[in-house]
Amino acid sequence: MELKQRARKVPQHPQVIEKLYMENTLLRVAGALFCHDPKRASTRTGKIELNRGANDKHIVIRPDPEFGQPGQLAHKVFVALIKKHSDYGRPIQKQVSFTKREIMRMVGRQEWGGRDSEQLSRALHEIHHTFIKTQFKSPLGKFIEHSFNIFPEILIERREFASDPIEACTITLAEPIITSLEDKHFTCLNHSLMQGLGTIGQAFYMRLFFHFANMYDGQQKSRLVFFKRYDDICAEWLGGLAVHKYKSVIERDQVGPHLQQLVAADFLTSYILEPAKTRDGFVITFKPGRAFFEDYDRFYRKQQHGAVRSSFSDDREKIKEPLQVAYLFTEKKTGRLASSIGFVNSKDVETAKQLLAKIGFDDMPAFLDYALAEARSTSFNVQTLGGLKQYVTGYLTTRERRAAAQTREVARRTAERDDRLRGEYDAYRRAEASRILNGLPKAARAAIETDARPHVAAFTGPLHAQMLEVRKRMLTAQRYGDRIRSFEEWKAANRGK
Repeated sequence: MELKQRARKVPQHPQVIEKLYMENTLLRVAGALFCHDPKRASTRTGKIELNRGANDKHIVIRPDPEFGQPGQLAHKVFVALIKKHSDYGRPIQKQVSFTKREIMRMVGRQEWGGRDSEQLSRALHEIHHTFIKTQFKSPLGKFIEHSFNIFPEILIERREFASDPIEACTITLAEPIITSLEDKHFTCLNHSLMQGLGTIGQAFYMRLFFHFANMYDGQQKSRLVFFKRYDDICAEWLGGLAVHKYKSVIERDQVGPHLQQLVAADFLTSYILEPAKTRDGFVITFKPGRAFFEDYDRFYRKQQHGAVRSSFSDDREKIKEPLQVAYLFTEKKTGRLASSIGFVNSKDVETAKQLLAKIGFDDMPAFLDYALAEARSTSFNVQTLGGLKQYVTGYLTTRERRAAAQTREVARRTAERDDRLRGEYDAYRRAEASRILNGLPKAARAAIETDARPHVAAFTGPLHAQMLEVRKRMLTAQRYGDRIRSFEEWKAANRGK
């Protein structure tokens, strides 16, 4: 009854369009990854395998034995995070950050307490601990295999204790996903439409838009249809949803109300659930509606941009970097890896913001090493990041001295290099002058020697002969300098030797 009421309340195709960019591998994986049956999700721990035997589109999903298969809340969080990541725009960022207020809006909660926080924490870790292996054929014909966790790293801020609600969080996305997004391998979806759907409706929408868009050639709208076996939909699109034998149950109590939502939103003109012709079971035939064609034209033909609120800079300064500094402090203080640190407290995160106002993020590892070493030298047992604030002035002074020393060292090395190059160039110039002199006609050589002799008349013995040769080279270089490379020309020709 609730689903039917929701189906009737779905608004017509929204006027304000917000885009969501879903990486294509992620879109394929998401259908099987999330279980939309809340009673079964936590107990489903076995390997999920799609397209077995097909090397060009093989997917293996291994839920964590402790957490089970990611459920409906995990799906809500997943979609919300991908949406926010989409809003960051380009260049593609590796992390997504969000605050408590965003968390509440993300999961549709009016209040935020310990129980809500733990449900969110579990949902994040359901995704984090699920292992995925994909194998696809590249456009060049090579088979590419990727093994990854969608969220390889999760950084969490709590007020003080592990039992306190989550205040903020930063999620890292898997490297293959980032690389694929950078290569523009994604499907553009209408997030505004998705917000009016339940998780099953969203799962249907994402896969149907993907398939419709691949099939649509811009013509023959009335003939565009997509069909798929109902049991395959339950396994591949809906994360192992129970397969029912009776059409009435499927229509009334399971997928029917969600498909009715898509019809009400004009994304589908219709759907037909009918018995399969080849073997037992059902086939669902989907026909796209006005909303699909409008979005296809908007996203892929007219290339219109939806409303994008790029908040990455704020998230980086207020959430991501302070969280990372607080985690790094805990790592260095305890010797534990970030993956084994459940959370950091708000006090350390706030201190990190204060430190970042004086010391750049890239310099933080060096500052923490310096401050902790200073603390150890005085047997100060640092417990919080705030205990290191007293070392900021000393670090900045040391950094300035080190920077000045580095500047002097660079200047010294540059001067030594220039002296060496000048010496090598002088040797080259003397050698070229000798070569030119030896190649001159006899009369020209005699004229140069005649002009050189008055300048070395004061020398006698072997030194006279040496100075005469030096003077002859000098005169040759002056008179035939256009045959000798300049210093810049010589340096360019010898670069890298």
